[in-house]
Amino acid sequence: MAFVRFDSGSAANGPLAEGCEYCTRGSKMVLFVTGRCRAGCFYCPISENRRTSGSVYANEGPVSNDDQVIEEAEAMDAEGTGITGGDPSEDMERTLHYIRLLKEHFGPGHHIHMYTAEISLEKARMLEEAGLDEIRYHPIEARWRNMESTELAEVVSGTGMDVGIEIPALPGRVDDMAAMLKYAFSAGVKFANLNELEFSETNWDMMEKHGYEVRDEVSSAVKGSEEAALAVMKALPDLPIHFCSSRFKDGVQLRNRLKRRAANTARPYDVVTEDGTLIKGIIYADDLDAAAGLLKDDFDVPDELIFVDRERNRIETAPWVLEEICRDLPYRCYETEEYPTRDRLEVERTPLNR
Repeated sequence: MAFVRFDSGSAANGPLAEGCEYCTRGSKMVLFVTGRCRAGCFYCPISENRRTSGSVYANEGPVSNDDQVIEEAEAMDAEGTGITGGDPSEDMERTLHYIRLLKEHFGPGHHIHMYTAEISLEKARMLEEAGLDEIRYHPIEARWRNMESTELAEVVSGTGMDVGIEIPALPGRVDDMAAMLKYAFSAGVKFANLNELEFSETNWDMMEKHGYEVRDEVSSAVKGSEEAALAVMKALPDLPIHFCSSRFKDGVQLRNRLKRRAANTARPYDVVTEDGTLIKGIIYADDLDAAAGLLKDDFDVPDELIFVDRERNRIETAPWVLEEICRDLPYRCYETEEYPTRDRLEVERTPLNR
């Protein structure tokens, strides 16, 4: 079977894993449960803060209780969750708790998949009993040529979960990756994902030591990673292998998730863009209540188009309204474009009345 290329630069030899289908639609919540990991992969992109803080993150935002996890899933109308780290197998108690929490709240149809480097039948059975639907193993490089020494075949035969392999496509390692995947599929795994390798702030030095370079000036992708993945797929044309490009993560996965979250969380005064960001008017004033009263009483702005955001010490309102009245206000006024995420990352800000 010849592989199929997608607009995002990704490619596939066959059907995608079920978890990837939710990812493509932007309906998968990412639940980071621990920064702990013993694999020691030189290419690990995890930030220092996440590695050491011990915090749990639901998508971009840290969460401190179960309600916040559920709220984030509901805010994006999540159809599934991907549990990641670090390595979730390093904190089984926490991982099992969140699997049960999500299944109990959303029901058995909420698809949950997990990434781990630890190929353990005992842990796989515990995860399946808690409700895990799909497990993705990330075998360390040292085992790529001797996967027979792992419990992969026992996990496949001893559980009912979908079992797959997910690794970065390392330039110069085509033969090693192909050998590992040949064994994995002979052991019964259902799918394999090859991710385009990327530079990050935390792996930059180690990546340079291995001789890797960025693909171009506008990308963090590693030169030769895509070519390595496609070479593996050409060598194994009859196996369901998926190459996930760095462009897919931003151009498809993130964009669709933002659009999904924006549709569920936008206020009446927000303008939702084609990329899923929110455009709104913002006002800064020393007395927020007085400023809100001025908008209502002197400019007849409806209550539903005014929000006093005390956390950010500002008033939010409709951008089309603020453009009309900003020059008559004694306050600093801006139009801002933000992500609809909990951290409200600002993309652009334009002053309206200098």
